[in-house]
Amino acid sequence: MKTTLFEVSTRGQGLYEITHQVADWVAGDGVLTLFVRHTSCSLLIQENADPEVQTDLKAFFARLVPPTTDPSMSYLTHTYEGPDDMPAHIKAALLPVSLQIPVIDGRMALGTWQGIYLFEHRDAPKRREIVAMLG
Repeated sequence: MKTTLFEVSTRGQGLYEITHQVADWVAGDGVLTLFVRHTSCSLLIQENADPEVQTDLKAFFARLVPPTTDPSMSYLTHTYEGPDDMPAHIKAALLPVSLQIPVIDGRMALGTWQGIYLFEHRDAPKRREIVAMLG
């Protein structure tokens, strides 16, 4: 079993591609498991060709789960960490926090237009940790 920890620095809400970092690390054959060690961000496999996909995903989830300052979110009680915190937890509950990817001959078996992304749900810059295991 091979393990490592990837660190991703974010600049606020958005999708941050980590495909190349992970691809440089994998070797051999097996199943790669990625797990983000935070409760206010997610991991996604998404299209990496057209940046409008990331823009639209960010806009969709902002509309689906707006900040607690939005009147539609007045029922939330966890608000002391800022108006983006509880919505970030909700988004992380809706989206995956771990991924499994087959690795064959030292390459992830991703499709042509697939990339691996950390989806940051908080407004402020964060340092996120992703545990990787290849076995």
